[in-house]
Amino acid sequence: MHRREFIGAVGSAVALTQLSCGGVKQAYRGSLGKLNRVGLQLYSLRDDARVDLERTLADIASIGYKEVELLGSMNNFGMPPAKLREVLDRNGLEAPSTHVSANALKDLQGQITEAKILGHKYIVVASLPIAKPATLEDYRRWADLLNAAGRTARERGIWIGFHNHADDFVKIDGQVAYDVLVERIDPDAVRLQLDTGNAAMAGYNPIDYMDRYGDRYWLFHIKDVPQLGAKTDTELGQGVIKWRPFLDSIAGIDGKEVFVEQETYPGRPIDSIRRDFEYISKLEF
Repeated sequence: MHRREFIGAVGSAVALTQLSCGGVKQAYRGSLGKLNRVGLQLYSLRDDARVDLERTLADIASIGYKEVELLGSMNNFGMPPAKLREVLDRNGLEAPSTHVSANALKDLQGQITEAKILGHKYIVVASLPIAKPATLEDYRRWADLLNAAGRTARERGIWIGFHNHADDFVKIDGQVAYDVLVERIDPDAVRLQLDTGNAAMAGYNPIDYMDRYGDRYWLFHIKDVPQLGAKTDTELGQGVIKWRPFLDSIAGIDGKEVFVEQETYPGRPIDSIRRDFEYISKLEF
């Protein structure tokens, strides 16, 4: 994934302190809980999926993941929707969400039809094709396009979502582009997916964005980083994001979609996502 220089980097000691504290205010839960289901973004095993998608989905299920976020942006590696649904069902997997390119909105009705076959609740736009240097007007224009697509999708019972990349947090004319986009997006038409690792790669503590827009986030990519502003991610629990306060900050988490995502690996990807599952599925918060 292409990364820009992160904005507003802080010293590592300050970063660790901020990440461990968090600021989202909510009622004390009274007792610790765990995630009731854990999903995986299929991009985590993209190379395996290119070789054998059916086997890869079986491997994901065998680890214990209950959900998978698919890759409509990669045409689900050429597997037809009906066949893919059969493979998912056979492995006890649900696919509540898929990532698509922004160009997919040009055939929104076709995307919705596939979503219905695959059991999606969300069609998430993975990134915006904004040429550099970006302007705030680019982000406003895309917010309007997302809103229009979202209103159409709601007529057929599907939500349009938006997923952040690190470069969405660029500052333009003194404003963070992502903030401008979010504030123009209509929450009744479009729901947001917070990629924690991408926010952290941009130099921002993801829990600060839970403070700011927590009720706007309905989907999450749980991704760790070795430090704020890093160019790559790392296995869960090996980085600086403190997952207990972060997960505890998500109101109504059992009704939201939580997907592990890891993009770079110290060894075999399947081994990393197995360790990721062991970590996050056992974590009490």
